[in-house]
Amino acid sequence: MINERVLKELIDVKRERSDAVRLKSKMYSFLGLSLSLLICYFAINWKTYDRIGLVDLGTLDAEFEDLMEIPISEQPPPPPPKEIITPQITEVPDEEVVEDIEFDLDVEMVEEESVLDHNIDFTEEPEEKVEEIFIIVEQYPEPVGGMEAFYTFIGENIKYPVQARRLNVQGMVFLQFVVEKDGSLTDIKVVKGIGAGCDEEAVRVLSNVPKWKPGKQRGRFVRVKLTIPIRFVLEK
Repeated sequence: MINERVLKELIDVKRERSDAVRLKSKMYSFLGLSLSLLICYFAINWKTYDRIGLVDLGTLDAEFEDLMEIPISEQPPPPPPKEIITPQITEVPDEEVVEDIEFDLDVEMVEEESVLDHNIDFTEEPEEKVEEIFIIVEQYPEPVGGMEAFYTFIGENIKYPVQARRLNVQGMVFLQFVVEKDGSLTDIKVVKGIGAGCDEEAVRVLSNVPKWKPGKQRGRFVRVKLTIPIRFVLEK
């Protein structure tokens, strides 16, 4: 039988050889990879140039005309500046003009020529007081018969403008007006319109509306400003 010691030495020698072979294989792999990368790098960055032959342009035969010498033109000198004559101001002595003026002081005073005393009143006229227009009141004005009767009147009396009908204009016209103390509607104006004659038609109809019930503030009739919409819709 082989001694255990000799067997162990053989195993160690074989292991060392296998480790050496493994190390060499890694080294050769690394060298091969590095060489491959180097070859690829040079292959990518290698520049080639096309060979171009020299072209004979020959000799250029050109005749050049002799340059003409152009004489320098003589320019006349500029005219001398005009002499500015400054006006001389001389002082003239004041001359006293004496005129003989005769005054006739012997005038008789007649009653008809006497000055009459006029009573002039310098008191200022009182300024006209402008009635205040309310926007928020305790009791708002309303049409006689309510808003339903008001819009019924609008619908029966309004006429759709021909231009708006032709252009198919529809929408709402907002009107602003003042309800006076007697219920009449004044200061009617368009706040937002749609044009094509609808704004003017809305103002016309609202001007013919019967009087409203006026608004009240603290138990008395006051002027109130309101805004209402009037809708224009074409029937399909």
